[in-house]
Amino acid sequence: MKRLPASVAVNILLVLASAVALFPLLWMLSVSFMRPGEADSFPPPFLPRAPSLAAYKELFAHQGVGRDFANSVFLASAATALSLLFNVAAGYAFAKLRFAGRDRVFQILLGALVIPGQVAMIPLFLMLKTVGLVNNFGGVLIPAAAGVFGIFLVRQYALSIPDELLEAARVDGASEFRIFRSIVLPALRPILVTLATFTFLATWNDFMWPLIVLSDDRLYTLPVALASLSREHVQDAELMMAGAVVTVLPVLLLFVALQRYYIRGLLAGSLKG
Repeated sequence: MKRLPASVAVNILLVLASAVALFPLLWMLSVSFMRPGEADSFPPPFLPRAPSLAAYKELFAHQGVGRDFANSVFLASAATALSLLFNVAAGYAFAKLRFAGRDRVFQILLGALVIPGQVAMIPLFLMLKTVGLVNNFGGVLIPAAAGVFGIFLVRQYALSIPDELLEAARVDGASEFRIFRSIVLPALRPILVTLATFTFLATWNDFMWPLIVLSDDRLYTLPVALASLSREHVQDAELMMAGAVVTVLPVLLLFVALQRYYIRGLLAGSLKG
């Protein structure tokens, strides 16, 4: 009973902190349903007087957000598929396959983690320009196909797969591809969900690299399109909030739906590594 007041105080603080964190998101959602100019009144209302879809109709009918949404879905989905393909194969190889220089190469890759990504943007842009991938979806997808963090994540989890299990499969005559498909991939399922979620969210929310690589507005992703929209409609709060909802809501729902798998994969990888 002595601990009850302390637990109540902690719960109250958590509720207050949650309310502070959620308030901007709730106000953003509320403003997106207001009529044009309604959010500019003082004091600004929290709830719309008469909910309206005018801002969303304007977005999809005249601002081309539907096309930008499709671009974001395609790029995030394709980047996730490529990331799973390359990162899982490389992570498993660094964990379980023996080849010359394996540990040294992995140490060099880990060293690259301390280098800010912005440092590599100029040389990467020049390389992509040389091969004609600027202003092309390929310029966004190729850098996202493999990453040091993804390889590290998969490797740490793959270390938990017993070597005896793999050797027994080899003795039974299973090929390396069969072992990878039938034994390794099912064992890596939790970390696959984690990596897929992480990659999809990172690609969907990425602003800087698509802004650099994609100059044609028909290729814009949602974050880039929203920034471009703000230059012309910065005073139109309802339209901007509707664009923010369209950008945030899909990935927020995805994260909530996969949250337990995402966190489970991260914790399992950290414990087993």
